[in-house]
Amino acid sequence: MMTSTALVLLMTLPGIALFYGGMVRKKSVINTLASVVAVAALISLLWFAVGYSIAFTPGNEWLGGSGRLWFSGLDYLKDAGQVAVSHVAPNVPESVYAMFQLTFAIITGALIVGALVERMRFSALLWFIGLWSLLVYAPIAHWVWEPGGWLNKMGVLDFAGGSVVHINAGVSGLVCAWFLGPRRGYGREPFEPFNLGLTMAGAGLLWVGWFGFNAGSSVAADGRAGLAMAVTHIAAAAGAMTWMLGEWIVRKRPSLLGLCSGLVAGLVAITPAAGFVTPGSAVLIGAVAGLACYWGATGLKRLLNTDDSLDVFGVHGIGGIVGSLMTGLLASKAISGASGSVVTQLVGVGAVMLYSAVMSALLLWLTQLLVGLRVDEQSEITGLDITQHREHMGS
Repeated sequence: MMTSTALVLLMTLPGIALFYGGMVRKKSVINTLASVVAVAALISLLWFAVGYSIAFTPGNEWLGGSGRLWFSGLDYLKDAGQVAVSHVAPNVPESVYAMFQLTFAIITGALIVGALVERMRFSALLWFIGLWSLLVYAPIAHWVWEPGGWLNKMGVLDFAGGSVVHINAGVSGLVCAWFLGPRRGYGREPFEPFNLGLTMAGAGLLWVGWFGFNAGSSVAADGRAGLAMAVTHIAAAAGAMTWMLGEWIVRKRPSLLGLCSGLVAGLVAITPAAGFVTPGSAVLIGAVAGLACYWGATGLKRLLNTDDSLDVFGVHGIGGIVGSLMTGLLASKAISGASGSVVTQLVGVGAVMLYSAVMSALLLWLTQLLVGLRVDEQSEITGLDITQHREHMGS
């Protein structure tokens, strides 16, 4: 579990930072990297203070209690031979489980950054993500993963975060992009990515780190964790291949960015299913997700007419929806003891999308009142590296 925790943190630092940093224009690379680092630090402190307690302690169907505020009670008493454990994960020290879940909270907030890069004030980002982690992420984590949560009791299956992480971040990212409006020149001038080599390195770190994400969610070193690791890899490969083939047919050439996006699409879609499905089902889930997310990042993006800069909704939102619904269809009772229902999964998807969208809009409105959301026109033209941080990438 400690290794899995380190792997999931690796997905954000430096995985997401490199993945996103390579795709933005050179004048805003540092701002993108700084946003991911700052989000990781801010959410860590908020999780320690409040987030973990309201997400993963018993309370009511909507929110946990106050028993673990400031990590209170996460004790290790050497002389007495006692260590705190969580009712959700009784076989590991609770300090380890709390840290494992922290890395999920971190990456969910960091994913949203991709939808709003190159135009949001740094101060506004921190206000929004800080409030969002406590008022959106923590409650949804409680609903789905804490045994008393209302979606958990309903039977919604989400092994490692299809709805809690990916649908949640995708919908919030889309709302952010809509609220902020498009980048200046969007659709009229080419936005050349800074360095797709960095993006590929980030995608590779995501692929490796995802083994901690999914296998670690077994909260055990057992056969189910091993199967979760296997299906994760298979789905990623299938997603990469179908995105590549789709792009090859439509645009007459395969791209590195498409391969990287496709593997992430496969990883996203297998996330809710990883502890419930067979390797054969994983191929199908990854293959469908590769094509669905390719459409999400191209056709759907044009239909929505919203500058979701790095396709957070197109890949994470659509991939999470596909994976969550296919989990209901393909979950094997022999593997987990759980029976899947597409209808139940649909209720879970709809509830998370609705709550995430409404609360994100309210928090953006509040942030606008507090500090303003968007940089001025000249700052955007100059680039956020200089105007927000007084730093720039080397030549």
